[in-house]
Amino acid sequence: MNLIETLEDELGKTVVPTVHVGDTVNVHYLIREGDKERVQIFNGTVIAMSGRGIRKTITVRRIVQGEGVERTFPLHGPRVQDVELVRRGEVRRAKLFYLRDRVGKKTRVKELLGDKARREKERDASEMAAMQAKAAAEAAAAEPAEEGSEE
Repeated sequence: MNLIETLEDELGKTVVPTVHVGDTVNVHYLIREGDKERVQIFNGTVIAMSGRGIRKTITVRRIVQGEGVERTFPLHGPRVQDVELVRRGEVRRAKLFYLRDRVGKKTRVKELLGDKARREKERDASEMAAMQAKAAAEAAAAEPAEEGSEE
């Protein structure tokens, strides 16, 4: 592994939520107002994903008072507290930029149901378990070895 990849493994979040293009998500984002900080939830549809590793970002789109609002969030950023999956979307494209031209009910993405949804859920659960196991192993390796009792 090269130097950049090792740094990414050390500095990135250990458990990253598995989201895909077309999913509806709630992004819990830490914002600062003056000298106070609070968590604000940005609810919308993931229309694009880019990057990999620690540079992975998602672009989320929602409609506010009839106007489309898009925001790009770095998944490993310190201000992104959580990305909560609301519903899976069934899409056949990697980028959903065509939603920008649509208005009203046409902006809806069909929900992923049935066997496909079950398979996706099982795959995501196995990926999440693997990430958690890797994080636990790294945490155990980082702890100093306990010394035997001295008599």
